[in-house]
Amino acid sequence: MGANVSVQERVEADADLEDRMRRVFAANAQPLYYYLLRLTRGQGQLAEDLLQETMLRAWSRLSELPADDATIRRWLFIVARNLSIDVARARAARPTEVYGMDVTWAHSPDDEFDGLLDRFALADVLRKLTPEHRAVLVELYYGDVSVAEAAARIGIPEGTVRSRSFYALRAARGIIGEPAELAA
Repeated sequence: MGANVSVQERVEADADLEDRMRRVFAANAQPLYYYLLRLTRGQGQLAEDLLQETMLRAWSRLSELPADDATIRRWLFIVARNLSIDVARARAARPTEVYGMDVTWAHSPDDEFDGLLDRFALADVLRKLTPEHRAVLVELYYGDVSVAEAAARIGIPEGTVRSRSFYALRAARGIIGEPAELAA
């Protein structure tokens, strides 16, 4: 619309477009909804959302669309089909969303990657312990020996093994509890 168009003419043109959109909607909404319902495999809410988006696109291009009702209907069905394809592709590209479902009961499968990360974390903790503490923990937990056997292997009294294991575990907990930025 040019600069010489009066406000009254703009209002009338807008009213004509609004009236045309009402007619387009009335003539096409129901068949388009059923078409979208088939494309979405019965997902009513999704079909309604796609119908709304299709009509919004029709509204934004209404002045460019031809006057022929059959052509407009074909255009609407093509837009609706393309929108449903876009939604299907977007859903396939991201994981399924789960709302309100309690999955805490499900056990996760043993993951070798998690075990590997645990071993790296444990090795890092052991490196940060004193050599005395590290030797006691390695004997007791990796060597799977009793306190008496660990004392004999290391060559220290049993009470010292107990004391060092207590303080070593306490130190290890402190190391594990460090914030990531301080641990580096």
